[in-house]
Amino acid sequence: MSTDQTKNIFKHTKDLEFKDTISHQCGVTLNESVEARAIAEVIGRREGITVTFMPSMIRVDGEGKIIFKMDEISEELGYELTHEAFEISTSTHYGRMVMIDENTVILFGDMDEAMKYIAYD
Repeated sequence: MSTDQTKNIFKHTKDLEFKDTISHQCGVTLNESVEARAIAEVIGRREGITVTFMPSMIRVDGEGKIIFKMDEISEELGYELTHEAFEISTSTHYGRMVMIDENTVILFGDMDEAMKYIAYD
């Protein structure tokens, strides 16, 4: 991973301005595990993704949306990662998480875009 993908995205409160509190960012916090490292490695190769490694967790942050493909992560792991196991690895997230199909989970930073995938009767 390049150094810009592993930079710290967090700011001290005294350094925040109102414009910093409005965004279309989204991300997940992963419990440190073999699966979490594989998720971070695969997603961290993409443009616009920031991965922050901490002692017991990994943060993956992006702008707009982050697409998680279970088959790509499974290939990195060497065994199948189901979307259920993926959700267990993601201890928390921000944004709107939508399961598109058995292989694809998308995390949206923009609620309007996420609504295109959510059906209401």
